[in-house]
Amino acid sequence: MMAADGQRDMDIAEALQINSKTVSLWRKRFLSEGVQCLWEVAPGRGRKATHSPEKISELIQSTLQSRPAGATHWSCRSMAKAQGVSKATVSRIWIAHQLKPHRNRGFKLSRDPRFLEKLTDVVGLYLDPPTKALVVCVDEKSQIQALDRTQPGLPMKKGRCGTMTHDYKRNGTTTLFAALEVAEGKVIGQCYARHRHQEFLKFLKHLDKEFPAELELHLVMDNYGTHKHPKVQNWLKRNPRFVPHFVPTSSSWLNLVERWFGELTGKRLRRGVFVSVDDLRKAIEEFLAVWNTDPKPFLWTATVDSIVEKLSRCQQTLEGIKPGCTSARMRKTKGK
Repeated sequence: MMAADGQRDMDIAEALQINSKTVSLWRKRFLSEGVQCLWEVAPGRGRKATHSPEKISELIQSTLQSRPAGATHWSCRSMAKAQGVSKATVSRIWIAHQLKPHRNRGFKLSRDPRFLEKLTDVVGLYLDPPTKALVVCVDEKSQIQALDRTQPGLPMKKGRCGTMTHDYKRNGTTTLFAALEVAEGKVIGQCYARHRHQEFLKFLKHLDKEFPAELELHLVMDNYGTHKHPKVQNWLKRNPRFVPHFVPTSSSWLNLVERWFGELTGKRLRRGVFVSVDDLRKAIEEFLAVWNTDPKPFLWTATVDSIVEKLSRCQQTLEGIKPGCTSARMRKTKGK
């Protein structure tokens, strides 16, 4: 239409923000083939496909429904050898179809008979917290090891990441009791040598002093025996300010302080070198202090309905898999 108005190729390309050669190509095509060519896909000029759709489908099905002999999963090279293609072809097909045989993720479905009740209770606290109260996620990270490397590592430099020895020396352990205040993201933590109900009671009394006395504290906890010890339960009854909420069994992902434990592990503990337990405790306390200077709250967004729907799909999938049927299907596919 712009060409029909008498505009030059350069002016059309500048107005439409495309290459002038593209304008010239389409104008020549229009002159030679007519208006209909503007709605037709031009034949490709690139390299023709080496493998047919049937071959690609066979490779995908083999990836999903079979295993190589003597191994748990396929690699690019083993699949390439089995299918008679190059490993680069296997890699491209896997990437295009988002297949990652080398990766595996863990899961666990809760069998708690009161799962929905507890889930609704905890998620309700996150999405609609009570007024004049604080929601606090409490848990302990037990058996944190003070690991010292057997040799000094090399620092990071251009073209090379930092290094550390694969072996280590154990210098003892400590247990961190931590409480994440959900609204602001502030974390209160204390290290103890053990993680019995006695230490947990000390930590609860410490929390009682840390937060304003006029506010209720809704504690989100897991079902660890320490949290349900009779002495702990009696103390909670004598201190009605503390309102306990227990997540369902096998559902530690519902406790937001676990997310903070991941931050602690990834940013301070995993690469740390600690010559003693005291050194480890100082590192944890330092991380806590730095975190609380600019705390970042973790925002919970999943609703109860969305969680239940996802877990229902997982349950249906598991129920559809009978014991031994996966192995039988693998053997049958391999025989073909």
